[in-house]
Amino acid sequence: MSSGGPGDLFAWSETKDADEGTQEFCDKVKGEVEKTTGQNFAVYKAVKYRNQCLCGGEHFVIKVHVGETDYIHLYVARVTGIQHPERVPPSLQGVQQNKTKEDLLEPF
Repeated sequence: MSSGGPGDLFAWSETKDADEGTQEFCDKVKGEVEKTTGQNFAVYKAVKYRNQCLCGGEHFVIKVHVGETDYIHLYVARVTGIQHPERVPPSLQGVQQNKTKEDLLEPF
């Protein structure tokens, strides 16, 4: 695993506040998340994320509030090394359920 030190090109970022772009990624994989978890989420709001830039792509771990005190973590990948990356939707790589607001965002 990457140490995250200076000059480490493939290190995961620090945890950041989610923004509109993060929410857009989450929205694009929501159907797959609901299918994977067997749940329908009335509340589904990205709150924090970490990312890792790789050659040809970017990976995200995202904390999503799904109601009351419940959170899930998503692992989402996005292709960037092509001419029109906006035409390739982000892909869900994994979901961790039963998370809390305090749980650290760690790649999985």
